[in-house]
Amino acid sequence: MKALFVDGADAPFRLADIPRPAPGAGQALVRIHASGVNPLDTKIRAGAAPHARHPLPAILGLDLAGTVEAVGPDVAGFRPGDAVYGMTGGVGGIQGTLAEYAAVDAALLAHKPANFTMRQAAALPLVVITAWEGLVDRAKIGAGQSVLVQGGAGGVGHMAVQIARAFGAEVFATGRAAQADYLHSIGATPIDMQGEVADYVAEHTGGRGFDLVYDTLGGPTLDASFRAVRTFGHVVSCLGWGSHSLAPLSFKGGTYSGVFTLAPLLTGEGRARHGAILAEAAKLAEAGKLVPRLDPREFDFATVAQAYDAITGHTAQGKLVVTVG
Repeated sequence: MKALFVDGADAPFRLADIPRPAPGAGQALVRIHASGVNPLDTKIRAGAAPHARHPLPAILGLDLAGTVEAVGPDVAGFRPGDAVYGMTGGVGGIQGTLAEYAAVDAALLAHKPANFTMRQAAALPLVVITAWEGLVDRAKIGAGQSVLVQGGAGGVGHMAVQIARAFGAEVFATGRAAQADYLHSIGATPIDMQGEVADYVAEHTGGRGFDLVYDTLGGPTLDASFRAVRTFGHVVSCLGWGSHSLAPLSFKGGTYSGVFTLAPLLTGEGRARHGAILAEAAKLAEAGKLVPRLDPREFDFATVAQAYDAITGHTAQGKLVVTVG
């Protein structure tokens, strides 16, 4: 099979012919049709993501959509010909998805939404799992809650907005002025991300604060989230890696949860939960409640570097996907 390698930090992509893997116990061999590109992929390529533990040279790519070619022993629920999607590798030394085939842990897979193209499906796994883990698994989101998504037009953010809406929450989202129309279109009340926390809390919650805040940006935005949440509220972050004062949250009796989406891939624990989340997300997608925002540009193995440049150069207008083969 053909696969793209990166030999060192910031090295160019190198196309190579390597043996096609065979599925082992609990694995499915997937013919990859599309590979999603995430900011994390660009950081791994740059040698700037030690937490991903993916030593170079390596095949990059976390997300895939494709067709099951074969299954190994002890695989239930999938058979050759099934269209599937998942976040299956590209970290921890596990082969990534910029290849024609991958032998992947079947627990990480779910059947592709029937109404989605392969490109649409490949755009989902990392961002939808990250959003779902924060809102559903950690914060136990419920109908009628007021939810603030920090960075609502971003990859994780636009999934969090739509998931929160699907669970019956009233959703607000911070973003730039140019993103307001898009945030409206997915059901969120837009808030200028440059605004003062006290001002938008007063305007949209009468000064009470939001029941739940999902921070997708980290840094000062996480500190702002502690100030924006209500008394006894909950803050979730998928970028809570810095040093922060918990005093503003603690004085409210609030709670905090962190999301580290890579943990099941790196540790082997909890992989079946990822597959289960994707199965639930597929139901929302098929019901028209979950739609990825795709950058209109299309990429393939010959132009994959342009996709990475679009992320590092901040020119991406939605999720980027590479067509494989």
